[in-house]
Order: sequence, then structure tokens, then C-alpha cells
Amino acid sequence: MATVSTFDQFLDPSTGCLTPQVAQRIVDWRPSPQLQDRIQELGRKAESGTLSPDEDGEYQQLIEDGDLIALLQTKARRILSQPAR
Repeated sequence: MATVSTFDQFLDPSTGCLTPQVAQRIVDWRPSPQLQDRIQELGRKAESGTLSPDEDGEYQQLIEDGDLIALLQTKARRILSQPAR
């Protein structure tokens, strides 16, 4: 029997937490140009080993946030691909 994660249960459209409209907005979300520039700047500094401790913390948080957004977008795409209930 497949185990359904709490994450999946919370985002199941039958709970009303992630409607198809909200799912589409999540799929369509992109970071602002300023945020993209900041991520790229921190990435370049990380590759060259010149991040300050504060920048390293900021960069790690941005990476974690990006991972969460990617998971949400994957779940949202899955919801949108299912037939309407």
C-alpha cells in the first residue's frame, strides 16, 4: 500500500488547499529579475569561494527556498494533469 505524505495530503485539491487556479499560479511563478540577478551573483561568489558568512547564509536560504518552490511546482503540475473531480 502506498503511503501518502503529509505534504501530499495538505496539497490535495480535495482538501481545498491547492485549487487548480492556485496550482496554475504556482506553476507560472518565476523569481523577479532582481532576485534572479542576486542568485546568480551569489552563485558566482560561491563558485569562486568569495562568499562572506552572511552571503553564504543568504545563498543557502535561497537554495532551500528554491527547492521548496520546485517541489510545490511539481505537485501543482501533477494536480493540473489530473482529470477534474
